[in-house]
Amino acid sequence: MTVQSTSLDVVDGLSVPSDLLIGGDWTAAGDGGRFEVIDPATAQPIGSVANGTVEDGLRCVDAADAAAAGWATTAPRQRSRVLTRAFELMSEREELLAELIVRENGKSFPDALGEVRYAAEFFRWYAEEAVRITGEIRTAPAGTNRIMVVRQPIGIALLITPWNFPAAMATRKIGPALAAGCTVILKPASETPLTALAVGAILAEAGVPAGVVNILPSRRSGEVARAVLRDSRVRKLSFTGSTEVGRALLHEAADQVISCSMELGGNAPFIVLDDADLDVAVEGAMVAKMRNGGEACTAANRLYVHRSIAAEFAERLAAAMAGLSVGPGSDRGTDVGPLVNQAAVDKVTELVADARDRGAAVATGGYALDQPGYFYAPTVLTGVTPGSQILAEEIFGPVAPVVVFDTDEEAVTLANATEYGLVAYVFSRDLARGLRVSEALESGMVGLNRGVVSDPAAPFGGVKQSGLGREGGHEGLLEYTESKYIATNW
Repeated sequence: MTVQSTSLDVVDGLSVPSDLLIGGDWTAAGDGGRFEVIDPATAQPIGSVANGTVEDGLRCVDAADAAAAGWATTAPRQRSRVLTRAFELMSEREELLAELIVRENGKSFPDALGEVRYAAEFFRWYAEEAVRITGEIRTAPAGTNRIMVVRQPIGIALLITPWNFPAAMATRKIGPALAAGCTVILKPASETPLTALAVGAILAEAGVPAGVVNILPSRRSGEVARAVLRDSRVRKLSFTGSTEVGRALLHEAADQVISCSMELGGNAPFIVLDDADLDVAVEGAMVAKMRNGGEACTAANRLYVHRSIAAEFAERLAAAMAGLSVGPGSDRGTDVGPLVNQAAVDKVTELVADARDRGAAVATGGYALDQPGYFYAPTVLTGVTPGSQILAEEIFGPVAPVVVFDTDEEAVTLANATEYGLVAYVFSRDLARGLRVSEALESGMVGLNRGVVSDPAAPFGGVKQSGLGREGGHEGLLEYTESKYIATNW
């Protein structure tokens, strides 16, 4: 790999490449263009990165294609060693990487450190899975031949990641792709490209061959993605982002019949049954709602609480939310950092205003902070009425709307009344009751008496318009393979 000519020292002790990574070389964009990266805590730029063009995207495809055969035939154990080394390097530099995430994403340092550790685990998990890609062999029912099934790399993969988890969403896609023997083109969100570039540098240091991982920051997201997807050599698309963008990408992928894994929007219900342990439920709500300041597709979006305990639950939750410190993530004492940009603040402000206009009361918060950066106070709303805009959309901010219900059936009906189905949360002391409700929910994942469901070893994904396919677990590895059936005799 050539030496990076343009780098940023955003964090002391960590030099981050700021050009494109194509075919093992750090290179400027084809037209020399660059774009600024903004610190959400100050609304000021912290540096600039290369702004990839359509031609750069096609160069990435060329590089991935040139490396594909060699990486596909690399021994699984060697692929495993590379991923293990990447895990080790990320772990050694976890605090530096967390500080980088704080600067370009805005989240609090504890959230950022948690993300880096979670992200690194995908490399470790898929290092272990790389040597466990199994096939099968059996006798045909008629006895005429053997049925042999082998799993082969699906091919070049375009990976498109969001800004809210810039490290974890990259490793959750790169890990299984590399373990399966695929080469990749990573298009990170333009709000947070630096973390992806830092991960690319770590993978190169870990021994990933030139062209196996290519990284393409770009503000020209739509046109670059379209050009790459129209190249017949690209066989996989993995996208995490909004349902609206996901639909458009599915249309693009259809022309080449590209395999798609889509992790799209969410509108997670958080159900507290009347027999729930309120201490556990409030603690779970704080985690499910406030992870990454509410800017997560898994964030609790609609809190349905049984009428008999709703007042006490809301009071406890409001006290916990009011006790959170809000400020720049660079302050290690901060609990909640800024939102990603002004548009995010404006959206949260609009949703809260609509809920209040429809009769909701503010138990705590309910306002944007009057200071530099994109800050919004942790907020609890009570008496939120059906039809409120805040119940229909992803909030992506630190706002918890509380809605009352009277029966388990009503809670399930309210929870399922959405086009989304990514994750749901249920709290009950009765395990059988909790499981019955969990099974009735139209959701790809359920946290039962837990505010966190994400785990590298578990399949992550949704139903309905929350997506297609799964990431994580063994299922996440199989997304990057094709099953080949060979009929034979001996």
